[in-house]
Amino acid sequence: MRLGIAVLVLALGACAASEPDRSAATPEPALAPVAGCPVFPSDNWWHADVSDLPVHERSAAWLARMSPASELHPDFGPSYGDGPPYGIPVTVVRSDHRKVRVRFTYADESDRVRYPLGRDTRIEGGRRSDGDRHAIVVDRDRCRLFETFATRVRDGRWRAGSGAVWSLRSNALRPDGWTSADAAGLPILPGLLRWREVRDDTIDHAIRFTTDETSRWHLWPARHDAGAHTDRRYPPMGARFRLDAGFDTTGYGGYARRVIRAMQTYGLVLADNGSPWYFQGEQHRRWPERLIADLKRIPADAFVAVDTSSLQVDPDSGAVG
Repeated sequence: MRLGIAVLVLALGACAASEPDRSAATPEPALAPVAGCPVFPSDNWWHADVSDLPVHERSAAWLARMSPASELHPDFGPSYGDGPPYGIPVTVVRSDHRKVRVRFTYADESDRVRYPLGRDTRIEGGRRSDGDRHAIVVDRDRCRLFETFATRVRDGRWRAGSGAVWSLRSNALRPDGWTSADAAGLPILPGLLRWREVRDDTIDHAIRFTTDETSRWHLWPARHDAGAHTDRRYPPMGARFRLDAGFDTTGYGGYARRVIRAMQTYGLVLADNGSPWYFQGEQHRRWPERLIADLKRIPADAFVAVDTSSLQVDPDSGAVG
């Protein structure tokens, strides 16, 4: 499943306001910061409102190859004793945390700096997991994000499939063609649904999800792809999907309605290869069982792919116009 992956985590940084000249606008404060840090600027693509964007010309073709008869699956929540709770954990550290060298399988496309990893680092699925083993670490003092895939420690030495580092205050993207800890070359954190933002009704970003069959191309701001198909009728990394504005929420709980509203406003982002329509959230012991059950009822055929090309200001920036 690599350069494919399948995982989860999250973050935010204020809903992009409707400004006639976004370059001159003062960024809004983060609605749901992580350890006091914004999760990328408020004018970042992750926070863009896509509710009025046109349907992508390939929407029907992509959806036809993405198990449209299925329902969404929240890839987070209680495990009922079968290991740790599902979801991607986030570790927060100070800038003086000890930093280590990491040996990467995909070193040419990884940021080869020292990473703040240690005994306190939480790894997706646990250190003995045979899954994606993502590690997401936030330096709260410098507002820097460190993410690794296939993270492990052997003989006291840290290893990973790939690793990437971002400034949470910047819209800068990775070099085009480079992977990250995700197949799309995007950060994982901003696409994770987090319990606090659901509880406080402050979700202001798109949500990361996976599907099994993808093409060998990617859409801005994705930087990488890992599909097996040259046929463009298969969805590309970076494709964004929006829930129908008229979706009937009768019978859904209040928390689920908040997530549904976010899916109608910000949508889902195809970020990795994995099970169709699995979407990711942080690992947290407080996820309500009712919410998880409600989210499993949302049908995939209630979504369309949207054309986000009009949002691009610069191909090497995640800022939107």
